Amino acid sequence: MRYFRFIAFSLFFLSFSAKAQDLITFQNFDELNAYIQNNSDKPLVVNFWATWCAPCVKELPYFQKLHQENPNIKVVTVSLDFEKQVESKLKPFLKKKNYTFVTTYMADKKFNNWISKVDENWSGSIPATWIINGNKGVFVEQEFASFEELNQFVNESLTKIN
Repeated sequence: MRYFRFIAFSLFFLSFSAKAQDLITFQNFDELNAYIQNNSDKPLVVNFWATWCAPCVKELPYFQKLHQENPNIKVVTVSLDFEKQVESKLKPFLKKKNYTFVTTYMADKKFNNWISKVDENWSGSIPATWIINGNKGVFVEQEFASFEELNQFVNESLTKIN
C-alpha cells in the first residue's frame, strides 16, 4: 500500500509538472490565428515576449497573477525566442518558473510577414500585448510596471471593445 501511494503521488506530481512545461509551437501566424479563433470562448490576453528581453521577463509574473485571479479571461504568451535557444533556454526557463498560463512559441522569424496582421502599427518591439474579444482587439507595445497596471489595462480594453 505504501508503494501504491508513492506511485500515485509521483504520477500526480509529474502530471502537474508537465502542465507547466507544455509548449505549443506555431510555425506561422496562420497557425497562431487559428488557435486564437478556436479559443475565443472567452477574451484572450496575448503577450509577445522573449527570454532575452529583460522587460518581458520582468512582467511575466503579472500575467501569471492575471491568469490566476481572473477566470473570465485566458492568458496566452507567445515567445519570440531564437530557434536555437528553445531547448537550451526557453523550455528550462518555463520549467523553472512553473507558469500555468498557455505558453507558445512562434517559429516563424519572418516577422515583417506577420506583425502587421497583429496590428498594422506594431513596430515589432516587445513586450507587446494584444487583448482580443471575439473579432475585436486592442494592441499595445509597452511594458507593464505592475500587476495593477496590467489588470487595469486589460479591464479598460475589454470594456472599450465590448
